[in-house]
Amino acid sequence: MVSMDLPTAVKSYQFGERAKSELIVTSQLCQALSGFSEQERAGGKRMLLLLMESVRAELQFAVRGTGQAEFGRAINSLNEAISLVESNQPDQATEKIAFAISASTTSAQGAWQVLSEHGLL
Repeated sequence: MVSMDLPTAVKSYQFGERAKSELIVTSQLCQALSGFSEQERAGGKRMLLLLMESVRAELQFAVRGTGQAEFGRAINSLNEAISLVESNQPDQATEKIAFAISASTTSAQGAWQVLSEHGLL
């Protein structure tokens, strides 16, 4: 792993933890959508897609703010999940979201190590 400077570590940790939390909620809502009635599903899908697009925007800020490739991988996985939800496959989307969670967690973990080595965590 490439060493990161302290300002990047702080931003990576913050972005990573926030993205992880948002992606976990997104995954739970994807799972819930499968149990919605036909009448509820269209509205639920629209709201879920809005949330997913919001999380993607946060991940884009993370990439621009840190340069961390893991956030880019999270975006790619989330893009696949969005396509699956649009195709009425929310169960399959949860797997792609899991990859996005993993990528975000990897970035946060690397940042945590740097911050910890400097006595900041």
